[in-house]
Order: sequence, then C-alpha cells, then structure tokens
Amino acid sequence: MPTDPRALRAEAPLLDAWLEFRERGDHPFTIPGHKHRLDLVGDVIAGDIPLYAGLDTMKLTRATLADAERRAADLWGGDLCRFSVGGSTHGNQALALAVGRPGDRIVVSRNAHRSMVSALVLAGLEPVWVTPDVDSRTGLPSPISPERLAGVLAAHPDVVAVHLTDPAYVGTTGDLDTCAEVTHRAGIPLLVDAAWAAHFGFHPDLPDHPLARGADAVVTSAHKTLPAWSQAAIVLAKGPRVDPARLHAAVDAIHTTSPSGAILASIDASRALLQRDGRVLLDATLRMVASARTRLHGVPGLLVLDGPGVDPLKLAIVLGGTGADGNFVEDDLLAARMPVEMADRDTLVAMVTLADTAADIERLLDALVASIERHRGVPRAVGAAAYGVVPDQAMTPRDAFFAAREPVPLGAALGRIAAELVAPYPPGIPVLAPGERITAAALDALASARAAGVRIAYAADPRLDTLLAVTEPRPTPPG
Repeated sequence: MPTDPRALRAEAPLLDAWLEFRERGDHPFTIPGHKHRLDLVGDVIAGDIPLYAGLDTMKLTRATLADAERRAADLWGGDLCRFSVGGSTHGNQALALAVGRPGDRIVVSRNAHRSMVSALVLAGLEPVWVTPDVDSRTGLPSPISPERLAGVLAAHPDVVAVHLTDPAYVGTTGDLDTCAEVTHRAGIPLLVDAAWAAHFGFHPDLPDHPLARGADAVVTSAHKTLPAWSQAAIVLAKGPRVDPARLHAAVDAIHTTSPSGAILASIDASRALLQRDGRVLLDATLRMVASARTRLHGVPGLLVLDGPGVDPLKLAIVLGGTGADGNFVEDDLLAARMPVEMADRDTLVAMVTLADTAADIERLLDALVASIERHRGVPRAVGAAAYGVVPDQAMTPRDAFFAAREPVPLGAALGRIAAELVAPYPPGIPVLAPGERITAAALDALASARAAGVRIAYAADPRLDTLLAVTEPRPTPPG
C-alpha cells in the first residue's frame, strides 16, 4: 500500500520539522560542518539535518522532540518515552544505569546482546546469569520460563531487577506476562530488550509488545522492523518501579549531545505510519510471509521456525536436515544481491518487514530453495554450543574490564579470567565476558562457531590466537 510520507506531517512533528527545513533552504552557522553542500562529499550527507538549529531552535523552544516522544509514549501505553540515535545498545546501557548502583546484582538471560555486558560494566552491576535451555531440534536457545525465573529469584533475593531478551534474535518469544508477575512479586522491575519487536502489538496475529505484557521498561529498535534510519531506537517505561528522573538522566548521560535530526525524524515518521496504517501494512506482510513459510515447509529436510511463540514476520530456518551448508547458501544469496541477516552452517535468518513486497519475497525464495537443492547433502545433527555455555563468574565485569590485562596464547588460556568480551556475530551473544573464567566449554564453543563459518567478534585478536586475560600476580621469588 503506497503512502505519501508528506501526508504524515500533521501527525509527526519531527518529520514535519525535517521537511520544513529542507523546504526553507536555511544556511545555518552551526554544525554540521557540511552545511548541506552536496558538491563537497556527495549525496552521503543528503538529508542530514541536526535536531539543534535544524528540527528545532538551538534552545529547543519549539519542543518538537518532546512532542514526538509524548506521542510515542501514548501509542505504546507508556508513561515515558525517549528516542535514541544510539540503537538498542544505548537503551540497554541506560536501563542498567537507571535501576542499580555499583555492586548491585541483576538477573540477566544469557541470550542477551553484547550491549548488556557493556551496560554491566558502565553501571557496575554484577550479573546473575540465567542460561537458556537449547532446543535439540534446532540448536537454538529457548526463552527463559517463568518457573526458571522464579527459582533464580528465590535463590538470589537481593537482585535489583530482571533483564530479559524477548523476542530472541531468531524470533522466539516467551511467557513475558507470567515472567512479569514473577518479577513483580519479588518487588523489582522487569526490563526487556525487545530490539526486534517494534512491530509487536500492532496486529492481532502478532504478539503484544512487552510493555503491554507487564514489562516496566522496554528497549526496541525502530530501524530493525520499521522504516527508520539505522541507529533509531526507542526507550519506553511505565509504572512506579523505574524512577523516571533516573532513567532520563541515564539516557542523557550516554547519549550524544549532537543527535541526528534525520534519525529522530525517521522514528517519529515510523511511529506515525504504524499508528495510521500499521495494521493494514502488517496484514499484507503477514500474508506474504505465511505463504513463504508454506513453501519452505515443502522443502524436504528443512526446519522452519513457526507456530505459537515465534514472530510470524521472521524467517528463521534450520538447514541440518537438508545437509546443505548455510555458508554456501549465503554465498549464492550474496551473488543474487540478497544478503540475509544471519547465516552459518546450520541456520539462516531472513528479515522481512512491511517494506518488502511479494515480488521481493518470491525472488528470495526462488534463490534460497534453488541454493538449498544445489548444496543438498547428507543430513546432519545441528548444534549450537555457544548458546549452552554456562558462565563461571570470577570477577565482576567492571573490575575485569579495568584490571591489568595481557594477551595469553589460546592453548594457555584455560582457567584464566577473561578481560574482554568475545561473541559470535551475529547475533552478538557473548561466549566470554569480562570477569568470566575461560573454560573448556567456552573454548570449544568458540572453535565450533568458527568451524560453522561464524565471525568471532570483539576480541582484541581477531584471529583468536590469543585472548586477553586479567594479569595474575607474579609469585615473589624466594630470598
């Protein structure tokens, strides 16, 4: 359903301000330094209008951002909303700063994005990790159950909050309603990284969004499933369990003071579009993806994540039963100019949003099915050792991050304390985090991920010949 973005102007104050600035042709004597001249570095800066002295005056006298954030809070049913140009990474870090003090403990599901580890370092919080169960059919992590969460909270009554990632990277979602009840019985807030769920709650065939399911604060990325610029994210909070003044201060503390007005305007425009046309647009997209799933279910040996507890818009498939190697399938899709969100030997994830057309999806399926048949081989069992590593916390992430460190050959790293974060990417779920003992299971998981064609990210040594470990005291020589 084509839509004229200018028709959203009256409903999206930041979009209206962005369009007005372009129409006026101002020449501000402020940053950014390109002054909107496209003859210097080209179209790469086209549309780059700042918030300050762009979408609003330098003193924010028009309050366009506050108006847009209020409208988003109303749409999602929150008491507070903040727009971010730092992605859900910024949101997770702000939530950690808002709910605890250095030395406090927080329950965190181990399918959390690596941004939550950096959040623990910034806030000085100590994690109580909850490792998800791994589905033996798919090799993928299952959501944390309310029963499991209740057991963790009973064993750790001093924690100040619970942080869950829902939906997971592959689109699986858990029983957030009951998890919220369990968390609230403990008298603490439930924080949810819902980076992949900005579209949730806007169609009856989609799960409701976490704030409506009892979460106290939610982070979501407008750029992942809505038509917003990269880095666009939203932080929402509701109720008395998260101090709004503290959350505002946390967001501001780690946010740029020169936010891109274009990114902010794209969040506002996406919100207005979702509010006005979301159900109609999502209805068409859901029908297309349901048809795609039906076709993929007909591919022998292919396992398609489907049914209750799975985001209907996310196409996540497991290739083990076909014998095809997902890395070769990805190469074929790249050659066809259709990169996918994630691919390793066993798993492939394709993002579908309301910006896709039936022709786009059909072209993807034609290339995908043909590639699977081209590379079909002996069926194999799937495994994802990275998801099953149980962390051995020897120091807090913050203490390890700031500790003296040294590179240690991989063969000598067993038993040392990691001083860095190491994660297969995507999805960026840590196998090792600062402060954790380097175990045989962690090293095996990293080796398995590399063998499956996954990029190992964030390590100081990209070849992984060495790992950064906390420097241990040297024994004092006798005499």
